Amino acid sequence: MATQTMNADAGQAMADAGRLVLRLAVGVLMLLHGIGKLQGGIGEVLGMVGKAGLPPALGYLVYVGEVLAPVLMIVGLWTRPAALIAAINMLVAVLLTRPPGRIFALGEFGNWAIELEGLYFFGAIAVALLGAGRFSVGGRDGRWN
Repeated sequence: MATQTMNADAGQAMADAGRLVLRLAVGVLMLLHGIGKLQGGIGEVLGMVGKAGLPPALGYLVYVGEVLAPVLMIVGLWTRPAALIAAINMLVAVLLTRPPGRIFALGEFGNWAIELEGLYFFGAIAVALLGAGRFSVGGRDGRWN
């Protein structure tokens, strides 16, 4: 019986380590995009939002999706809602930057034309479904983790 408990604990630790790796990968890589916008300005984003017929001020939400949400995912606090915000951010980014016909297109080497955005989107969805795990500020039993 003790061996089963140790195996279960080890399996849970590995699952939580996997959650940590996924949170760090998605969070850090998205955060780097947000840092780029903090350093380079948000003018291009505001222009795209305005060109889409939306109030340009909505472009500032990119900071929520590419700075705040990734930081929350990285530390593991309110991880599930942060991951959903990051996923929504990726959907909006694709809709604003890609022609509709390119969304399901293949690149010249057989890759998905929006594979990077797809990896961020599906990675964020996986984080939202899995939660943060024990290696997080919120802890394994945190309500949103």
